[in-house]
Amino acid sequence: MNRRSFLACTAGAAASGCGLSLREGLFNACRPALPEALAAHPLVRAAWQGVDPAKCWDVHCHLYGNGDSGAGPWINPGLGSLLQPQQFVQRMFYLNAGCVDDAPGRVDASIVERLENQSAAFPPGAKLLLFAFDWARDEAGAPLIERSTFYVPDAYAAAVAARNRDRFEWAASVHPYAKDAEERLEWAAARGARAVKWLPSAQNIDPAAPACDAFYAKLAALRLPLISHAGDERAVRGHDESLGNPLRLRRPLDAGVRVIVAHCASLGNGRDLDRDGADALVPNLQLFARLMDAPAFKGRVYGDISAVTLTNRGDALRTLLERADWHSRLLNGSDYPLPAIPPLISPDLLARRGLLPPDAVPVLREIREHNALLFDFVLKRSLAAGSARFSRGVFETQPFFVEPT
Repeated sequence: MNRRSFLACTAGAAASGCGLSLREGLFNACRPALPEALAAHPLVRAAWQGVDPAKCWDVHCHLYGNGDSGAGPWINPGLGSLLQPQQFVQRMFYLNAGCVDDAPGRVDASIVERLENQSAAFPPGAKLLLFAFDWARDEAGAPLIERSTFYVPDAYAAAVAARNRDRFEWAASVHPYAKDAEERLEWAAARGARAVKWLPSAQNIDPAAPACDAFYAKLAALRLPLISHAGDERAVRGHDESLGNPLRLRRPLDAGVRVIVAHCASLGNGRDLDRDGADALVPNLQLFARLMDAPAFKGRVYGDISAVTLTNRGDALRTLLERADWHSRLLNGSDYPLPAIPPLISPDLLARRGLLPPDAVPVLREIREHNALLFDFVLKRSLAAGSARFSRGVFETQPFFVEPT
C-alpha cells in the first residue's frame, strides 16, 4: 500500500468512525477559479438575489499555518506524527482544505492565497472575518504549548487583513487569564479588530469564572463582541468539554458584552446548570435556546450558523431554519476550512433529509471543487425546511460589527 492509499484508508476509517459521509469523497479537489458557466448558474444567481453583498461578512473564518513564513502561526508538531493517527489525519485534512503548496516555505502563503482566490469570486464588498487564535493557558496565564493544537498571533491576523482590506477583516484572540490581557485588547481594538474569538474547551477558558470580570469590563468598554464556541468540540483537542456549556456565557452577557455563540451550540449535550444537583444532560441547543429566549439578553446574545450543516448536527439545522424569531440574531459564518473537507458536509444527505432540493446536489458538489466558501454560502441560501428558510438578514452580518447598538 502506498502512502496516499494508507492516508486514504486512515482518513476513511476516521470519517466512518465519526459518522461522516464518504459519498462526497475524501479530499479537496483544489481546482482553480470557478468557470463562468458555473458562476452564472441559476442556483448561484438565486443565492445572491435580494442580498446586499457589501453587507455579507463571513463571521467565522479560521486563519492558520505552520509558521514557515516566519510570521508566527504554529501547528502542534504532534499532529504530524503517525503515532497519533487521529491528529495526523486532522492535520492532513486541514492542509488539503487550504490547498497547501508542497514547496518548502509555502504553507502559510498558500493558505492565505487560497482564501484570497476564493473571496475574489464574491461580489465587491463581501468579506471574511479572519480569526487569530491564542494559546491554551493555565490559571496563572502561562501558555500551555504542549496542550495547544494551533496558534495564530493577533499581529499575524491583523497583518493579513491589512494587506487585503477589500476582502478581509480580523478578530483577535485574547485569553482572559493572560497577565497582559487588557493591554492586548486595547492593542487589537486600535488596529481594527472587529471581535475577540474564544474556543473555551481547547484554550482552557471558563467563561463563567470571576477571574474574567475585568476582561469583560474592558470588552464592554471597547464595544468589542465576543465570539465564543459553545457545545461539543470535535475539531480541536480539548481540555474540558464542560467549558463549552452555553449557560456559562451568561457572565459576559450580564457584564454587558455582546456575545456570538458559535455554531449555536448545535452539537452534543450539556449539564443543565439551572437545576441544583442535576446530573441529567440536555442538548446544548436547548441551553442555547434558553439564552436566546431570555428577555434580558435580547440584543446581546447572538448565534452564528457556522458548522450547522455538518453531518453530525442531526435535527439542529431544521430547528434553526424554523426558528424565524431568532433570525434577526443569527449571523452567517463558514467555519472555514471545514467546508473544504468533503466528508464533513454532504449535500446528498441534506437532500435526503428534505432540507435541500435534489437537483442542487450536483451543482453544489461542483462549486465546492473550485470554491469551498461559495459552496457554503450557496448551500445555506438553498436550504429549506418546508417553507422555512434562513432570512436575508442572517447573511447581511456587516451591520452587527459597524453599527453596534
